Amino acid sequence: MAEATVELNELDFAGDDRVVPFQVDGLDVRGRAVQLGPLLNTILARHDYPAPVARLLAEAIVLTVLLGTSLKFEGRFTVQTKSDGPVDLLVADFSTPDSLRAYARYDEDALADAVREGRTSPPELLGEGILALTIDQGRGMQPYQGIVSLDGSSLEEIAGVYFRQSEQIPTRLRLGVAELIDRDEDGKPRHNWRAGGLVAQFLPQSAERMRQPDLHGGDGDERDPEQVADDTWVEARTMVETIDTDELTDPHVGVERLLFRLFHERGVRVYPPQAVEDRCSCSRDKIKGVLQGFSAEEIQASQEEDGIAVTCEFCSTTYRFEASEFEKA
Repeated sequence: MAEATVELNELDFAGDDRVVPFQVDGLDVRGRAVQLGPLLNTILARHDYPAPVARLLAEAIVLTVLLGTSLKFEGRFTVQTKSDGPVDLLVADFSTPDSLRAYARYDEDALADAVREGRTSPPELLGEGILALTIDQGRGMQPYQGIVSLDGSSLEEIAGVYFRQSEQIPTRLRLGVAELIDRDEDGKPRHNWRAGGLVAQFLPQSAERMRQPDLHGGDGDERDPEQVADDTWVEARTMVETIDTDELTDPHVGVERLLFRLFHERGVRVYPPQAVEDRCSCSRDKIKGVLQGFSAEEIQASQEEDGIAVTCEFCSTTYRFEASEFEKA
C-alpha cells in the first residue's frame, strides 16, 4: 500500500522552542531544525547581556539544543568555550529530556574597547581558546568530551570541525541570530531575540557509500569524510549552505516551511517536535550540599551582614543561608 503523503498546509507547525527532527530519504540525510523565540529571549533578558555577547550566547544555545536533543539516554550535553577574548566563557547546558540553561562571562572594559574599535565579529570577541562538547551519561559512566581549537572561525564552522575530527560523519550546520527592535505600549524601544539552526548529516544505510575512515585516529583512510561522501551528500550540503539568517529566524517561515523549501523535491519527512524549556537544575539543597563541604574558615569568609548568599550563574536565583546551618557538630 502506498505511503500517505502530507501536504505542507496540512501540517501542525511546531512553532518556537520546539526541535523538529527530519529525514530526507532521497539524500540519505537526517537532521534537526529549530527556531527559538520566548525561551531565548528569557535567558538573554535575565542577564541583560550587551548585544554582541547575547548574539554569541544565542549561537551556542542553538548549537546545544540541536545536538542535545539527539541524545537517546538520560544525560547532559554541554557546549562550552574558554578563550582569551573579551567574551572568555560561554556555557550552554542541555539536560534530557528538555531542560536548557546558559550563561556568558565577559570583561566589560575589554568588550567596550572591542565595540568602540569595531572588533565585534565572533572570532574577535572569543579570541583564542577551545570549544568543548561534553556528553555526560550520569553516575557510573565516563563523560565523553570532544575539544577543538577556536581558530578565528565562527562557532558554526568550528562545530563543523568537531564533527569531521570526532564523529567522522559528514555534517553541515547553520546557525542564525536576529535582534528585533520594536516599541512597547509606552513607545519605548523593546528588544527581542530570535535564533534558529539546522543540522544535517549524511547517514547512508550502506557504509560503502560514504567510505568513511577509521574512527579516532585509526590506521585506515584518514581522508576528510566530506571528501569521500558521494554526490547525494554534495547535493544536500549545497542546499543547506543556501540557508540565510532570515530564513532561520523568521517566524513566518517556520521550520517546516524551510525544510519543505529545501528538500521537497527529494521527499522530506518531519517527525513530532520536541519542546525545550528554560529550566535550571540548581536548588537550595544542591547549593547547601556544596557549602557543607566548606571549612569553618571558608564559611566565615563567605558570610555577609545578612548571612551567606549564593547566586546561580545560570538562572540568577539567589539562595540565602545562615552560617549556623554549617556549624560542625
